[in-house]
Amino acid sequence: MSHFFSRFNGQLAALLLLLLAMMLFALSLGNYPISMLEICRFVGSHLGLTTLTDERQSILSNILLDVRLPRVIGAILVGMALSGSGAAFQAVFRNPLVSPGMLGVLAGASFGATLGMLFHGNWMVIQIMAFAFGLLAVGIGVAIGLIFGGGSMITLLLGGIISSALFSALLSLVKFAADPQDELPSIVYWLMGSLGMSGLSDVLWLLPPMLLAVLVLWGFGRALDAMSMGDEEARALGVPVNLVRYGVIIAATMASALSVSIAGMVGWVGLIAPHIARMLVGPENSRLMPVSIMLGAIFLLLADCLARGFSVVEIPIGIVTECLGLPLFLLVLHRARKGWN
Repeated sequence: MSHFFSRFNGQLAALLLLLLAMMLFALSLGNYPISMLEICRFVGSHLGLTTLTDERQSILSNILLDVRLPRVIGAILVGMALSGSGAAFQAVFRNPLVSPGMLGVLAGASFGATLGMLFHGNWMVIQIMAFAFGLLAVGIGVAIGLIFGGGSMITLLLGGIISSALFSALLSLVKFAADPQDELPSIVYWLMGSLGMSGLSDVLWLLPPMLLAVLVLWGFGRALDAMSMGDEEARALGVPVNLVRYGVIIAATMASALSVSIAGMVGWVGLIAPHIARMLVGPENSRLMPVSIMLGAIFLLLADCLARGFSVVEIPIGIVTECLGLPLFLLVLHRARKGWN
């Protein structure tokens, strides 16, 4: 473990400092201005290092803890989940264009969430249905791959495409059935991505399973390096290929489905962050995975800051990630291709 951290000390330390700086900036951003120095004083007051008046303490507590902190934690979790899932899927399928939604998890989770909005409306129910249907969508895609192709890479991808198309059609059916005056605008806005709907308790109860899924993906890094040489070579090195492949699919599916339950549909993070990480540390997955996870969190925090600070009306974060993702992908495409070669 010490050897591992010695190799990544510089990169990870720099990324961690950048992430902390982005967190402070995100907490300070909003209609009610709060300086980063005052945020540090607020944290210090809870640690007994500084003092604030009771009135100021109450105001800062309401704004920072009830409004802004859930967004910041949600952005970090979703960014880590999507970028880690994207990097893992790209390694498993040995394809640099694979994203977390390739097996249908995003379409399935979106259908489940909108179905929950249509019939119930309780936020906890919406999150549970998003997670359940995300798992179901991937299960259908994997089942198609196993039945028609013995679980080969191509048939798994084709199964994911079929499952994604199925749940996208069901999602369109739900939007068609929704009340155009009340329910449909809420569904459409949520599908464009938003971090403002979850409270602190909603985010915190999803924190352990999302972190667990991300850590599992991180832990598969060395096995994925062996599998990059081919299944037979990996088996000769003692890697349980099928266990690793389906373990990655399960962990990435859980992380991606939970991210949809927090923020709706957020694209490009799982595609862009691994490519940038590959430019920084190379294609070795044991090095790529932690850097990709950190970059995903930073990228989504930046997108959320732009979504809240670019105009008076908050822009859906999915629109911001698409606007940022396309030019970034074009910038890194040439060098990322070299990394894959």
